[in-house]
Amino acid sequence: MTVRRFPGDAAPLEAGETVLLIDRKQRRYLVELTAGGEFHYHGGAVAHDDMIGHTEGLLVRSAKNTQMRVFRPTAADWTVKAPRGAQVIYPKDQALIVGLTDIRPGMTVVEAGAGSGALTCALLDAVGDAGRVISFELRDDHANVAERNVARRHGAGPANWTLHRGDVVAGLADVACHRIVLDLLEPWEVCKSAATALHPGGLLCAYTPTVPQVMRLHEALAEDPRWAAAETVEALLRPWNVAGLSVRPAHRMVAHTAFLTIVRRLAEQAGEGAVDA
Repeated sequence: MTVRRFPGDAAPLEAGETVLLIDRKQRRYLVELTAGGEFHYHGGAVAHDDMIGHTEGLLVRSAKNTQMRVFRPTAADWTVKAPRGAQVIYPKDQALIVGLTDIRPGMTVVEAGAGSGALTCALLDAVGDAGRVISFELRDDHANVAERNVARRHGAGPANWTLHRGDVVAGLADVACHRIVLDLLEPWEVCKSAATALHPGGLLCAYTPTVPQVMRLHEALAEDPRWAAAETVEALLRPWNVAGLSVRPAHRMVAHTAFLTIVRRLAEQAGEGAVDA
Protein backbone atom coordinates (compact mmCIF):
# COMPACT_ATOMS: atom_id res chain seq x y z
CA MET A 1 0.00 0.00 0.00
CA THR A 2 1.23 3.51 -0.80
CA VAL A 3 2.45 5.42 2.25
CA ARG A 4 -0.03 8.09 3.32
CA ARG A 5 1.60 11.48 2.84
CA PHE A 6 0.44 14.97 3.77
CA PRO A 7 0.63 18.25 1.86
CA GLY A 8 4.13 19.62 2.29
CA ASP A 9 5.80 16.21 2.64
CA ALA A 10 9.30 16.40 1.15
CA ALA A 11 8.97 13.02 -0.56
CA PRO A 12 8.28 13.04 -4.32
CA LEU A 13 4.87 12.06 -5.65
CA GLU A 14 4.52 8.35 -6.33
CA ALA A 15 2.18 5.95 -8.08
CA GLY A 16 -0.83 5.09 -5.93
CA GLU A 17 -1.08 8.54 -4.36
CA THR A 18 -4.10 10.77 -4.90
CA VAL A 19 -3.15 14.28 -6.02
CA LEU A 20 -5.03 17.53 -6.50
CA LEU A 21 -4.84 19.19 -9.91
CA ILE A 22 -5.77 22.89 -10.15
CA ASP A 23 -6.28 24.59 -13.53
CA ARG A 24 -5.91 28.29 -14.35
CA LYS A 25 -9.56 28.96 -13.41
CA GLN A 26 -9.03 27.32 -10.02
CA ARG A 27 -11.08 24.24 -10.90
CA ARG A 28 -9.95 21.27 -8.85
CA TYR A 29 -9.68 17.56 -9.62
CA LEU A 30 -8.68 14.57 -7.46
CA VAL A 31 -6.63 12.06 -9.42
CA GLU A 32 -5.02 8.78 -8.34
CA LEU A 33 -1.63 8.44 -9.97
CA THR A 34 -0.80 5.27 -11.90
CA ALA A 35 2.32 4.55 -13.94
CA GLY A 36 1.51 5.15 -17.60
CA GLY A 37 -1.90 6.64 -16.78
CA GLU A 38 -3.51 9.83 -18.08
CA PHE A 39 -5.96 12.36 -16.69
CA HIS A 40 -8.40 13.63 -19.31
CA TYR A 41 -10.37 16.85 -19.00
CA HIS A 42 -11.58 19.63 -21.32
CA GLY A 43 -8.06 21.08 -21.45
CA GLY A 44 -6.56 17.88 -22.80
CA ALA A 45 -4.75 14.84 -21.40
CA VAL A 46 -2.17 15.11 -18.61
CA ALA A 47 0.29 12.21 -18.26
CA HIS A 48 0.63 10.75 -14.78
CA ASP A 49 4.30 10.03 -15.49
CA ASP A 50 4.88 13.79 -15.76
CA MET A 51 3.92 14.02 -12.05
CA ILE A 52 5.30 10.79 -10.56
CA GLY A 53 8.75 11.34 -9.08
CA HIS A 54 8.33 15.12 -8.81
CA THR A 55 7.52 17.33 -5.83
CA GLU A 56 4.32 19.22 -5.05
CA GLY A 57 3.70 22.57 -6.71
CA LEU A 58 4.82 21.18 -10.05
CA LEU A 59 3.42 22.89 -13.17
CA VAL A 60 2.37 20.30 -15.76
CA ARG A 61 1.10 20.76 -19.30
CA SER A 62 -1.62 18.84 -21.09
CA ALA A 63 -1.52 17.61 -24.68
CA LYS A 64 -3.36 20.84 -25.59
CA ASN A 65 -0.68 22.92 -23.81
CA THR A 66 -2.94 23.95 -20.93
CA GLN A 67 -1.30 24.21 -17.51
CA MET A 68 -2.19 22.71 -14.13
CA ARG A 69 -0.58 22.79 -10.70
CA VAL A 70 -0.13 19.56 -8.73
CA PHE A 71 -0.46 19.28 -4.95
CA ARG A 72 -1.28 16.68 -2.35
CA PRO A 73 -4.90 17.29 -1.26
CA THR A 74 -5.75 18.80 2.12
CA ALA A 75 -8.56 17.45 4.26
CA ALA A 76 -10.80 20.23 2.90
CA ASP A 77 -9.98 19.21 -0.68
CA TRP A 78 -10.92 15.62 0.09
CA THR A 79 -14.20 16.68 1.70
CA VAL A 80 -15.34 18.85 -1.20
CA LYS A 81 -14.09 16.77 -4.13
CA ALA A 82 -14.36 13.13 -2.99
CA PRO A 83 -17.33 11.00 -4.15
CA ARG A 84 -20.35 11.28 -1.88
CA GLY A 85 -23.63 9.57 -1.14
CA ALA A 86 -25.09 11.68 1.64
CA GLN A 87 -24.45 15.42 1.98
CA VAL A 88 -21.03 15.94 3.55
CA ILE A 89 -20.22 17.97 6.66
CA TYR A 90 -18.17 20.88 5.33
CA PRO A 91 -14.65 21.69 6.57
CA LYS A 92 -15.82 24.77 8.50
CA ASP A 93 -18.20 22.61 10.54
CA GLN A 94 -15.70 19.75 10.89
CA ALA A 95 -13.24 22.21 12.43
CA LEU A 96 -15.83 23.51 14.89
CA ILE A 97 -16.92 20.00 15.87
CA VAL A 98 -13.36 18.90 16.59
CA GLY A 99 -12.37 22.20 18.22
CA LEU A 100 -15.43 22.99 20.34
CA THR A 101 -15.81 19.43 21.62
CA ASP A 102 -12.04 19.22 22.29
CA ILE A 103 -11.48 15.92 20.50
CA ARG A 104 -7.91 14.80 21.20
CA PRO A 105 -5.54 11.89 20.47
CA GLY A 106 -6.42 8.75 22.42
CA MET A 107 -10.15 9.45 22.77
CA THR A 108 -12.99 7.16 21.80
CA VAL A 109 -15.50 9.03 19.63
CA VAL A 110 -18.86 7.80 18.35
CA GLU A 111 -20.49 9.28 15.25
CA ALA A 112 -23.90 8.63 13.69
CA GLY A 113 -24.49 8.57 10.77
CA ALA A 114 -21.34 8.11 8.82
CA GLY A 115 -22.76 9.65 5.62
CA SER A 116 -19.99 9.94 3.02
CA GLY A 117 -17.16 9.54 5.53
CA ALA A 118 -15.93 13.16 5.49
CA LEU A 119 -16.37 13.74 9.22
CA THR A 120 -15.17 10.18 9.90
CA CYS A 121 -11.80 11.06 8.38
CA ALA A 122 -11.58 14.28 10.39
CA LEU A 123 -12.32 12.36 13.58
CA LEU A 124 -9.73 9.69 12.76
CA ASP A 125 -7.14 12.42 12.26
CA ALA A 126 -8.12 14.03 15.58
CA VAL A 127 -8.02 10.89 17.75
CA GLY A 128 -4.81 9.55 16.17
CA ASP A 129 -3.60 5.97 16.17
CA ALA A 130 -4.12 5.65 19.93
CA GLY A 131 -7.77 6.72 19.69
CA ARG A 132 -10.84 5.04 18.28
CA VAL A 133 -13.77 6.10 16.09
CA ILE A 134 -16.99 4.10 16.13
CA SER A 135 -19.43 4.96 13.32
CA PHE A 136 -23.07 3.99 12.90
CA GLU A 137 -24.89 4.15 9.57
CA LEU A 138 -28.34 2.72 8.83
CA ARG A 139 -28.18 2.97 5.04
CA ASP A 140 -25.97 0.47 3.23
CA ASP A 141 -25.45 2.77 0.24
CA HIS A 142 -24.11 5.54 2.47
CA ALA A 143 -21.99 3.07 4.45
CA ASN A 144 -20.44 1.77 1.23
CA VAL A 145 -19.45 5.28 0.13
CA ALA A 146 -18.03 6.03 3.59
CA GLU A 147 -15.94 2.86 3.49
CA ARG A 148 -14.48 3.74 0.10
CA ASN A 149 -13.68 7.33 1.05
CA VAL A 150 -12.06 6.34 4.35
CA ALA A 151 -10.02 3.67 2.53
CA ARG A 152 -8.68 6.26 0.06
CA ARG A 153 -7.48 8.51 2.87
CA HIS A 154 -6.60 6.13 5.70
CA GLY A 155 -6.15 2.77 4.02
CA ALA A 156 -8.63 -0.10 3.86
CA GLY A 157 -10.10 -0.95 7.25
CA PRO A 158 -8.14 1.32 9.65
CA ALA A 159 -7.49 -0.61 12.84
CA ASN A 160 -8.95 2.16 14.99
CA TRP A 161 -12.21 2.52 13.03
CA THR A 162 -15.35 0.43 13.42
CA LEU A 163 -18.35 0.88 11.13
CA HIS A 164 -21.66 -0.56 12.34
CA ARG A 165 -24.44 -0.86 9.77
CA GLY A 166 -27.30 -0.39 12.18
CA ASP A 167 -29.11 1.82 14.67
CA VAL A 168 -27.00 3.94 17.00
CA VAL A 169 -29.54 3.80 19.86
CA ALA A 170 -29.21 0.02 20.13
CA GLY A 171 -25.47 0.10 19.46
CA LEU A 172 -24.66 2.58 22.23
CA ALA A 173 -25.75 0.06 24.86
CA ASP A 174 -22.37 -1.67 24.49
CA VAL A 175 -20.21 1.45 24.13
CA ALA A 176 -18.32 3.68 26.56
CA CYS A 177 -16.88 6.82 24.99
CA HIS A 178 -15.60 10.38 25.50
CA ARG A 179 -17.48 12.18 22.69
CA ILE A 180 -20.57 11.58 20.55
CA VAL A 181 -21.29 13.40 17.28
CA LEU A 182 -24.75 13.08 15.73
CA ASP A 183 -25.67 13.89 12.13
CA LEU A 184 -29.21 12.56 12.26
CA LEU A 185 -32.71 13.73 11.40
CA GLU A 186 -33.94 13.23 14.99
CA PRO A 187 -30.95 13.48 17.35
CA TRP A 188 -33.22 13.87 20.39
CA GLU A 189 -34.09 10.18 20.03
CA VAL A 190 -30.47 9.36 20.93
CA CYS A 191 -30.13 11.55 24.04
CA LYS A 192 -30.98 8.88 26.61
CA SER A 193 -28.69 6.19 25.22
CA ALA A 194 -25.95 8.79 24.61
CA ALA A 195 -26.04 9.80 28.28
CA THR A 196 -25.48 6.16 29.23
CA ALA A 197 -22.55 5.73 26.83
CA LEU A 198 -20.70 8.96 27.64
CA HIS A 199 -18.31 9.25 30.56
CA PRO A 200 -19.30 12.05 33.00
CA GLY A 201 -17.87 15.27 31.64
CA GLY A 202 -18.08 13.95 28.10
CA LEU A 203 -19.60 16.03 25.30
CA LEU A 204 -22.27 15.42 22.70
CA CYS A 205 -22.47 17.45 19.50
CA ALA A 206 -25.51 17.39 17.20
CA TYR A 207 -25.39 18.68 13.62
CA THR A 208 -28.87 19.88 12.63
CA PRO A 209 -29.79 22.02 9.60
CA THR A 210 -33.08 23.53 10.80
CA VAL A 211 -34.35 25.68 13.67
CA PRO A 212 -37.21 23.29 14.60
CA GLN A 213 -34.65 20.51 15.04
CA VAL A 214 -32.59 22.70 17.35
CA MET A 215 -35.66 23.57 19.42
CA ARG A 216 -36.76 19.96 19.72
CA LEU A 217 -33.26 18.87 20.73
CA HIS A 218 -32.97 21.54 23.43
CA GLU A 219 -36.34 20.49 24.83
CA ALA A 220 -35.21 16.87 25.08
CA LEU A 221 -31.93 17.86 26.74
CA ALA A 222 -33.71 20.10 29.25
CA GLU A 223 -35.98 17.23 30.29
CA ASP A 224 -33.02 14.96 31.15
CA PRO A 225 -31.08 16.01 34.29
CA ARG A 226 -27.98 14.19 33.02
CA TRP A 227 -27.29 17.00 30.51
CA ALA A 228 -26.22 20.61 31.12
CA ALA A 229 -24.64 23.70 29.53
CA ALA A 230 -26.16 23.22 26.09
CA GLU A 231 -25.22 25.83 23.50
CA THR A 232 -25.95 26.19 19.79
CA VAL A 233 -23.71 27.90 17.22
CA GLU A 234 -23.30 28.16 13.46
CA ALA A 235 -20.38 29.18 11.24
CA LEU A 236 -20.48 31.31 8.09
CA LEU A 237 -17.44 31.26 5.83
CA ARG A 238 -16.98 34.24 3.50
CA PRO A 239 -14.04 34.23 1.06
CA TRP A 240 -12.50 37.44 -0.31
CA ASN A 241 -11.22 38.28 -3.77
CA VAL A 242 -7.81 39.96 -3.64
CA ALA A 243 -6.39 41.27 -6.93
CA GLY A 244 -4.06 44.23 -6.51
CA LEU A 245 -6.07 47.23 -5.31
CA SER A 246 -9.35 45.38 -5.89
CA VAL A 247 -10.20 43.77 -2.57
CA ARG A 248 -13.80 42.78 -1.96
CA PRO A 249 -15.93 39.94 -0.59
CA ALA A 250 -16.63 37.13 -3.04
CA HIS A 251 -20.07 37.04 -4.62
CA ARG A 252 -20.63 33.53 -3.26
CA MET A 253 -20.01 32.12 0.19
CA VAL A 254 -20.59 29.01 2.25
CA ALA A 255 -23.23 30.44 4.54
CA HIS A 256 -25.62 28.38 6.66
CA THR A 257 -25.03 24.64 6.47
CA ALA A 258 -26.22 23.54 9.91
CA PHE A 259 -26.41 24.40 13.58
CA LEU A 260 -24.07 22.71 16.04
CA THR A 261 -25.52 22.01 19.49
CA ILE A 262 -22.98 21.01 22.11
CA VAL A 263 -23.91 19.74 25.57
CA ARG A 264 -22.07 18.24 28.56
CA ARG A 265 -22.80 14.99 30.38
CA LEU A 266 -23.19 15.39 34.15
CA ALA A 267 -22.01 13.02 36.86
CA GLU A 268 -24.65 11.17 38.87
CA GLN A 269 -24.66 11.27 42.67
CA ALA A 270 -24.89 8.07 44.66
CA GLY A 271 -28.46 7.48 45.72
CA GLU A 272 -29.82 10.27 43.57
CA GLY A 273 -30.93 10.57 39.97
CA ALA A 274 -28.39 13.17 38.90
CA VAL A 275 -26.56 16.29 39.92
CA ASP A 276 -28.53 19.50 39.51
CA ALA A 277 -27.53 21.54 36.46
